[in-house]
Amino acid sequence: MKRVHYGYWVALAVTVAMAAVLLWWGREPICKCGYVKFWHGAVVSSENSQHITDWYTPSHIIHGLLFYGLLWLVAWKLPLGWRFAIATAVEAGWELLENTDKVIEHYRSVTISLDYYGDSVLNSVSDIAAMWVGFALARKLPVWASVLLALAFEAFTTWMIRDGLALNVLMLLYPLEAVKAWQGAG
Repeated sequence: MKRVHYGYWVALAVTVAMAAVLLWWGREPICKCGYVKFWHGAVVSSENSQHITDWYTPSHIIHGLLFYGLLWLVAWKLPLGWRFAIATAVEAGWELLENTDKVIEHYRSVTISLDYYGDSVLNSVSDIAAMWVGFALARKLPVWASVLLALAFEAFTTWMIRDGLALNVLMLLYPLEAVKAWQGAG
């Protein structure tokens, strides 16, 4: 039987630690609605980012594609398990940052996400799992297919909900009233 690289155990431990910190901060374990859904498709809803998957799941898959590519470029000598652990740590750090009161308030003030009160712990763990899927896909797919997949996810979510990874980052770092108006018109 082949031994699992320590990096994968570290990735799992980082995910559990992130969940524990979110619970300690008082984040809801699951949706306040009291049930768990595999998919929640209403963006402007108090249940957004509360269930297992939603319209932002593709963004986390893109994170995995990007992290794999970046770590392949800058840390190619590291074993895959350690690159996976680094990607998981970065994603967990993002989930923690995204769920601070300051960032939540910022999202609510500069986007149309007025009902957003942070992710449930279940959703944050699921977001990390989605990143893992993207990481695994990038490992198996040719580079052109990973790029095409990321662009397809981004185009699809932008078309469906007027949001995606690029717009999310833009509105977090440099909010534009025109983008907010466009997103609200959908």
